[in-house]
Amino acid sequence: MQRRSHSESRERSPESSPAPSAAGDYAEPVFTLHPQPDGPTLGTTSAPILEADGHLFKDLARTGALLPYEDWRLPAAERAADLASRMSLEAIAGLMLYSPHQPVPNPGVGPFAGSYGGRTRQEAGAPAWALTDQQRAMLTADHIRHVLAFTLQDAGTAARWNNALQALAESEPLGVPVNTSSDPRNGAADTSGAEFATLAADVSRWPEGLGMAALFDPERVRQYAAIISREYRALGITTALGPQIDIATDPRWMRLQDTWGPHSGLVADYARAYCDGMQTTPTSGDGAAFGMTGTPADAELPAVAAAASDPGWGSASVSAMVKHWPGGGTGEGGRDAHYGFGKFAVYPGGNEAEHLRAFEAAFHLHGPTGCAGAVMPYYTIAWHYRTPDGRVVNTGGDSTPRANSYHRAIVHDMLRERSGFDGVVCTDWGITADPDPEIDHFGQRCYGVEDLDVADRHLLALDNGVDQFGGNSDCAPIIEAYRRLALRDGEAAARARFEASAARLLRVLFRAGLFENPYLDPADSSAVVGCEAFATAACAAQRDSLVLLKNHRAAGTAVLPLGADVRRVWVPIRHVDAQPGFMRGGEPARDIDPLDAAACPYERVTDPQDADAAVVFIESPLSNPYSTADREAGGNGYLPLTLQYRPYTAATARARSLAAGDFRETGDRAYRGKTNRVANETDLDAVLAARELMGDRPVIVVVRMHNPAVLAELEPHADAIVVDFGVQQSVVWELLAGEYEPSGLLPITLPASMDAVEAHCEDLPFDYAAYTDSAGNAYRFGYGLNWAGAINDARTRRYRSR
Repeated sequence: MQRRSHSESRERSPESSPAPSAAGDYAEPVFTLHPQPDGPTLGTTSAPILEADGHLFKDLARTGALLPYEDWRLPAAERAADLASRMSLEAIAGLMLYSPHQPVPNPGVGPFAGSYGGRTRQEAGAPAWALTDQQRAMLTADHIRHVLAFTLQDAGTAARWNNALQALAESEPLGVPVNTSSDPRNGAADTSGAEFATLAADVSRWPEGLGMAALFDPERVRQYAAIISREYRALGITTALGPQIDIATDPRWMRLQDTWGPHSGLVADYARAYCDGMQTTPTSGDGAAFGMTGTPADAELPAVAAAASDPGWGSASVSAMVKHWPGGGTGEGGRDAHYGFGKFAVYPGGNEAEHLRAFEAAFHLHGPTGCAGAVMPYYTIAWHYRTPDGRVVNTGGDSTPRANSYHRAIVHDMLRERSGFDGVVCTDWGITADPDPEIDHFGQRCYGVEDLDVADRHLLALDNGVDQFGGNSDCAPIIEAYRRLALRDGEAAARARFEASAARLLRVLFRAGLFENPYLDPADSSAVVGCEAFATAACAAQRDSLVLLKNHRAAGTAVLPLGADVRRVWVPIRHVDAQPGFMRGGEPARDIDPLDAAACPYERVTDPQDADAAVVFIESPLSNPYSTADREAGGNGYLPLTLQYRPYTAATARARSLAAGDFRETGDRAYRGKTNRVANETDLDAVLAARELMGDRPVIVVVRMHNPAVLAELEPHADAIVVDFGVQQSVVWELLAGEYEPSGLLPITLPASMDAVEAHCEDLPFDYAAYTDSAGNAYRFGYGLNWAGAINDARTRRYRSR
């Protein structure tokens, strides 16, 4: 065994490195690459290099001897177990934490504010990639190694920030690298609804979840995941907080647009394809992995390195965290569990088992990685939930109603034992802190364990098989949970339990190759992220996701594509009333100009009389299911979530709710007889006005659809209807102009009425009547038009609604 001189290696320092400050505080880390012909290239900033058996290894522990966790020839599981046994309790506790959202550069103000030597970045003269005081402390004092990236200025900045994080982590005892995670960041829409999504400025832009579902093509999803995994790794990201594979059976659910819809077969195929594409490092040429053989991607993408002993994993792999176990799409009345008013998942149709189908697919992949790397349980209390072995849990009478991460039957029995899942189980964000005093706030969600203190909440989750706590960056309650576990079961049992979680968490880092080389070349990152081949594939998916619902005028002629006689268009201004946002901070009433003028190929006119056609951009109805004003007036606060534009009175809703119980409320959650109004009712007014003002000239409606809308109020007044599930507006105009033919299919069924929605069971797909338009077309799952008429192809034959 011998150390190897750095003179035998190659240093990598970006050509455009910013000048360090006078004190040298912000000098960019210089990493050294140590290539070898029959093993991985090693990247170091401070760790010595060992030579053994003719191979090179990083001496991360600085012992001068090759330890098992440093030996890249060993499987990740063996290396992880060895390293876990060497870690202090404090280091393991830090491994179980997730950092708060990290914006790069840090703005210095707001909820994610950070400082640089106690000053703002501008005052300190720090470059955009520099680590904040808080980031340094979380790596060194708190031992955090799971960092959640938020906004990233650009690929080059992200790469340099990654290098600064990894260099600091490498200098710490045992040299455990950082696993950077991300919420979805490749969505094409300007806003992404309920998902806590964000952007890097230069990534490829793809349709939102329902838009990808509208392709009805798992192979396109595998390509999509393979592409964004390369972009993620170029940004320093090695864990994706997704995909969201909930079977979205209730059409009112506010997170529905980020799912792949209600068809469990389609969602299962997509889950398998996504996890395979995201986690697999290709070995037979980059272009083949992306379905792009012969494109510039083959020649121009930097090379990737496969893991030595873990098939399929390597430097292009991103671990997928499938969510939300055991399915989050069945909230009573469509309400969402981010808020106390939506804490209960219900199963009036007895269809619990179907909601597990996509997870079973994610646990049995076709690709070499075999299984999704992680699972995130949802916030919900699964009310009257029947497990696959027939037991009923969370009945409110037979057992204590508890949220999923706190329920042993759901995590330990079903996920760990029955499904055999041995990957990371990470809670959803904020489940261990004390609850918010207001039931409709975006607050903490310790549903069912409000009576426990914070440490006992952690202990209960750990007892059930949870490894990691989303949104918790304080290790004190984890360490206290360890102390209580040791008092109860003995020191050896407590240590073994913590090492088991540490080993699962560390496997992700080993499989991704971070222990060998976590460093990035900013020039390579900039070349990969948003490269032409990736952007072209993403734009094609956007085009193919648009669904043409109607293309029929009263005279029987088609409206689209628009002919040469259409040169001027009228696009009305929208108005949206004040409403609570996803974070419940409140969005004021506002007028919105929906037109992207740079994307529109036609002249816009302000007087509809001068227009050759009207193009009306609207959204699906936006409603809120809880009203403090109603509660303060003596009601229970609950209102119906509505999918129609005019005020809706829930005359046929349940007389009594299926689930109830919260310290912030009394009585039942039913809303029968109550009326609710949407914030964008004027979208319907705009369509009706366009019809009246345009006379016999075309009226085209483009619906940005978050949820399946009741279109009975507007469809008869539109000559053409296009559904947009989250795309850039340029592709909409290209479709209207006939630059390509529509091919998207409805990944959801549009309901005939709100009465039909109220009559359905939240856990059942396709159990409400579909709307039938004036031409006799039913807007069911799988319906869509091309220029010739209704699409009937291999996709519609493969995936049919029941």
